[in-house]
Amino acid sequence: MLVLTGGPGTGKTTLVNSLVRILEKKGQRIVLASPTGRAAKRLSEVTGREAKTIHRLLEFSPKEGGFKRNEDNPLDADLVVIDEASMVDILLMNHLLKAIPTAATLLLVGDVDQLPSVGPGNVLKDVMASGCVETVILTEIFRQAQESLIIVNAHRVNRGEFPQLKPQQGQRPDFYYIEKDTPEEVLGVIKELCVKRLPNAFHLSPLDDIQVMTPMHRGTVGVANLNAELQALLNPEGKVITRGGRLFRTNDKVMQIKNNYEKDVFNGDIGRLVGIDLDEQKVQVKFEDRVVDYELSDLDDLVLAYAISIHKSQGAEYPAVVVPLLSQHYIMLQRNLLYTAITRAKRLVVLVGSKRAIAIAVKNNKVQHRYTKLASRLSGKLATASEID
Repeated sequence: MLVLTGGPGTGKTTLVNSLVRILEKKGQRIVLASPTGRAAKRLSEVTGREAKTIHRLLEFSPKEGGFKRNEDNPLDADLVVIDEASMVDILLMNHLLKAIPTAATLLLVGDVDQLPSVGPGNVLKDVMASGCVETVILTEIFRQAQESLIIVNAHRVNRGEFPQLKPQQGQRPDFYYIEKDTPEEVLGVIKELCVKRLPNAFHLSPLDDIQVMTPMHRGTVGVANLNAELQALLNPEGKVITRGGRLFRTNDKVMQIKNNYEKDVFNGDIGRLVGIDLDEQKVQVKFEDRVVDYELSDLDDLVLAYAISIHKSQGAEYPAVVVPLLSQHYIMLQRNLLYTAITRAKRLVVLVGSKRAIAIAVKNNKVQHRYTKLASRLSGKLATASEID
């Protein structure tokens, strides 16, 4: 077992590609997987090989309510590579480990400084902290990556340094900051960015390429209000269906918020609402290259996705991200939250808000502690009952 971790631009992908190519030449059977469909698709794109979600790899059966791959029916593999491993919670990791043959190797690849898994546990961090698993930590940003202000600022934020707001000589202008102090001003700028400025200046599609990500759910620049405002601007017409006070239109950008194994769509998957049948009370959503049918009751699992929470962005990449940051968000302003937001962008980051809010996030490295006991159990240093007494 090996852990490979490091920030953006340090060579994780290059190393994984090299290992896979070398071991394939040696006749090794290699399987690639990630916790989410989006992350699996990205892993497949960068390796040129098939990558699955962990659930699909373990052959989840909705009828049986469990995984077909386990200790009695292990995976047919010599090397199992799991990307975005920081997103894997303790329950899924338990099932995964049962399905890995004892003679195989497990490679966990991820960025330990990102937000932890949505589910319970802090597996990647605990495995590293145990000292029981060989760990490679990549720290050097290579020259090509140094030209990107996105990558430079991701590392600055991760070190607790204020981001560099203007490119220096030789750096790409891919990171922008627009200073605004009130929620109303920030909302106005975000609407203008998504509708006109970014599409015109960078030839970006407002629906396909630009993702607004915010720390909060409520408030003027929270997820709910941003979605209502952006839906009205970007998709004002079309057939309408409502559910629980929420309004959906054809061509809306939507996100699945619960794992649905029968439909093979998972928490965080983003798609486009392509059809509404009011007579049948059904809708159709296109995810990547397939269309999924939803009954009216299934709409509880869908939300608009013009804006999403930063937590929901884990494992995804977007051409451009727009992030509102105000001191009113102070409850959520944490270093790993801002770091995660910046590292989701491939081509462009735009921060809109106050420098004070950015400074609060950068300085706040007090992440919520998760009481897991995994690191101590792995290292064998767990206190005995007599010692506790």
